[in-house]
Amino acid sequence: MFKQSIIAIIAILALGLNLVNAQVQSTEKRYIRIGSLQSHFSAYGSERAWNNRYYEGLRWPAEYPMQDNSVIKRFWIGCEDFKDELGSSYEKYVIYFAASFVDEALFPMELKQIAKFEPPYVYVDGNNITAPYMDDIDEINPNIVPDRIIKNVVNTSMGLTLKRTIYAFSQQYHDNYYIKIFTFVNTGNTDYDDEIELPNQTLKGVRIAWGTRYSVCREGATVIGGPQQWGKFSWTTRRGEDYAAHATEQITLNNPIVDWLRCGFQWAGQGDVNTVIDNIGAPDYTGTGRLKAPHHAGVAILHVDKSPDDHSDDPNQPVVLGWHAGDKRPDIQGISKPNEPQMIQTYNTLLSGSPYMGLGGNERFDEKYMESNPVPYTVHNDAGGTNIWVAYGPWDLAPGDSITIVEVEGVSGLSRTMAELIGKRWKKAYDDPNDNGPFELPNGTTTDDKDVFKNEWVYTGKDSILLTFSRAKRNYDMGFQIPQPPLPPPVFQVESGGDLIKLSWAASPSEGDPDFGGYRIYRAVGKPDTVFNEIFACGKGTDNPEIVHSYNDVNAVRGYSYYYYIVAFNDGSNNQTDANPHGSLHSSKYYTRTTEPAYLKRKSGTALNQIRIVPNPYYIKASAREMQFPKEYDKIMFYNIPGKCKISIYTERGDLIATIDHNDGSGDEAWNSITDYRQVIVSGIYLVHFEVTENIYDPETSELLFKKGDSITKKLIVIR
Repeated sequence: MFKQSIIAIIAILALGLNLVNAQVQSTEKRYIRIGSLQSHFSAYGSERAWNNRYYEGLRWPAEYPMQDNSVIKRFWIGCEDFKDELGSSYEKYVIYFAASFVDEALFPMELKQIAKFEPPYVYVDGNNITAPYMDDIDEINPNIVPDRIIKNVVNTSMGLTLKRTIYAFSQQYHDNYYIKIFTFVNTGNTDYDDEIELPNQTLKGVRIAWGTRYSVCREGATVIGGPQQWGKFSWTTRRGEDYAAHATEQITLNNPIVDWLRCGFQWAGQGDVNTVIDNIGAPDYTGTGRLKAPHHAGVAILHVDKSPDDHSDDPNQPVVLGWHAGDKRPDIQGISKPNEPQMIQTYNTLLSGSPYMGLGGNERFDEKYMESNPVPYTVHNDAGGTNIWVAYGPWDLAPGDSITIVEVEGVSGLSRTMAELIGKRWKKAYDDPNDNGPFELPNGTTTDDKDVFKNEWVYTGKDSILLTFSRAKRNYDMGFQIPQPPLPPPVFQVESGGDLIKLSWAASPSEGDPDFGGYRIYRAVGKPDTVFNEIFACGKGTDNPEIVHSYNDVNAVRGYSYYYYIVAFNDGSNNQTDANPHGSLHSSKYYTRTTEPAYLKRKSGTALNQIRIVPNPYYIKASAREMQFPKEYDKIMFYNIPGKCKISIYTERGDLIATIDHNDGSGDEAWNSITDYRQVIVSGIYLVHFEVTENIYDPETSELLFKKGDSITKKLIVIR
């Protein structure tokens, strides 16, 4: 009942709000970067992931590179017996949501992102690393419940206006999905201005459909099929065939994973380029074995209006939920040069639940075809891959009528830690043909087959994505009133020092709340895309019960790179519902995570003969490099150098290969063992020349330590 009232409110708002009389560029996007799932949303109402370099979007987990899972969403609306504003009649009229249709059939009116609070400012050594993202936010509204809301309005030449609202949350149990509310209103407005061109036309037989394709994931493609593919090797499945029988059931913490939710999702299958290994999970067989594609990405349907007059959920919608060949579709060519036969074909097939060219179905694509066709796209031979195919309708919409559809899109799967552990064990057996386990499976039994072991762990992602969808449904059914974490500190500063790294922060606005717990600081070594470990906590339930706003990291080691984030946490007393597991909640690490390193930086050296090169010799062999600087295997450090100097690196025969201008006043400088021509150095003897570029004085005694032009040359030995 509560859910129905929420839908009614949404519908009323959709009808009552005046459309913004403005034009938004089709290329405009808004990015959500607050949780483990991060992505962009486009002004014209649908997303195509190609950014002229790679397929971008739906990054999960977002702190690691190349985790993009998005490719394209094909989105159509259609109706019957339509007459446009010029009086031309169409048996079927169909619009395709793509950038090429903007200004012709699509008219973006609004795209904005609303935040619940001002994004925190994060500084590393005075550099504001959050500055590039401040334009993400258009408006601050402390009264909203989600951390972010994106509002998108698009008029169409059909007079059917799309009002799209995306909700994003940073609470730790709800930060890997987006809830999307699509409201389609018969406004009669067919362009950018506020004049109503079709004031009296009832839109008959309105149907809505999309085919969504996921490339799961960009990094995994390097193992499965070379460069990133376009969902070519993704398997598709569905659940919820018996949704109508369970529609009134409540999902609880005792039974949080159910397979009756209406949903479809995809994961990476076997490629046809690399057939050396079983590719499920995309194990890095030439490296550590880490599973590079344990991801499961998809959509679930949370609500579909029965009719313009009945906003309760229709358990018999959508009319189709299954799969379709990725690029097999009629080409309607555009509205300025309409191809009505193709519109009729599109309406009668993709929008109505009948597969175009017979290349689609309402069943579980994987279960029907995986055994006979290990490479997914060979089922239909469409190299464009396979879509999750969803279609809704039909409805008749009189002027002012609206229909609302609510979906959730999410990504989940094995954690990075588990992907490393499972992949490492698989790789050990891959390298040793005599290693037959036993390998422990997720259910506690064992197998002697390394691929069965790997695959069963990857397939736990099916439960993970179903759990994600169930949490989203509980969130929606609760009217988005999930328990909230405290707000993060509004300012977080990290300052490199000589003997310590200083961290300080401003008080969280939630610090005065009765359930406020305190703060926790996490640190990573070597790079920001790795595991962070807790190094400090203060407040309730910690060894430091007094709440403070600064911490000195005195355990940092000279020459290592350090990354940090801070979270505010509560005592969990507000987290007692069935929305998610009970216990303490914390602010999102993505608000304060540093992506630039802090170091221990010593004072400028005092004599040229004190300069040290570390390591020296430098071992190129991987096993030796791992013992030098953690996760920075290419790093060579120059210690005790003058605060202002030029470092020139030569081969033994005198060829200059790299130059570094050191001017930060410290006694440390790093080199990544790459030449200025982007080549990796080879074994041999190198000469490193240090030349002072300014007179340098002792800050305490004013004694001249280095005179401009002073220099010294040191040897660096590189061994393979």
